[in-house]
Amino acid sequence: MEEMQNQEAPKMSSVELEEFEMSHTDKLVGVFSEPSGTFSKMSKFPPKTADWVIPILIVIVIAILSQILMMNNPIIKAAIMEKQMAAVEKSLNDAVAKGQMTQAQADQRLESTRDSMEQGGAVQIIIISAGIPFGIFLFFFIVSGVYLILAKFVLKGEGTYKEAMVAYGLPHYITAIQMIIMVIAALAMNKLFTGTSVADFIGTEKNTIAGFLLGKLDVFSIWFYVVFGIGLAKMFKSNNSQKYIISVIAVWLGFGLIFFALAKSVPFLSFLAG
Repeated sequence: MEEMQNQEAPKMSSVELEEFEMSHTDKLVGVFSEPSGTFSKMSKFPPKTADWVIPILIVIVIAILSQILMMNNPIIKAAIMEKQMAAVEKSLNDAVAKGQMTQAQADQRLESTRDSMEQGGAVQIIIISAGIPFGIFLFFFIVSGVYLILAKFVLKGEGTYKEAMVAYGLPHYITAIQMIIMVIAALAMNKLFTGTSVADFIGTEKNTIAGFLLGKLDVFSIWFYVVFGIGLAKMFKSNNSQKYIISVIAVWLGFGLIFFALAKSVPFLSFLAG
């Protein structure tokens, strides 16, 4: 009888260890060290809000700090203003060409816009910083929904919107590192960076097809979507991670092309090309 109890004891302890839920710190480390195993263990438990809220909040904080740091660099601030002014000027020139305003009116509005930007200072930083959380959360919820449709209805996985949010949210720790490196590079080179792609480092404009392609050659972005694909596969109870990775990257590139085409067709949406 004692021998039977001794044989069962290790089995009970192994089951208990298997059912032990990971801490958020373990999940953070696992995203970088072993994403497949991490998401596999996470899929055995109900999705936790903290697993997507915490990384998204960290990204928001870094995004706000990066804006403050770059806007306090006079060279980068001037580059940001010139980029914004170029978009405004193009929009006004199109309005003149369509007969919606005279050239004199366009010149006056362009000058007043420039004066407003130059005098904005702290107010402009506050407005941008206030809009960052709204924009990031809105984008996060929409993208999570798109990939829920992909995983559940196209790839026939088993999961909910919450699983999609966790799979998409947790890899944002990679985005956080990407943003930190982007800011360091920008301040070190006194150059405006909007990403860490080949296009950003060699200074190629992303409003051309070559710029679009070079803009997608980004180690951090590719890393992010590979980990996201793995996470989506595991959270939706699939062993075929490769299929999910390919699908996730295909959707990323596909929507990138759509936004690129929209930016080319509608000058007001030129920011989408970036």
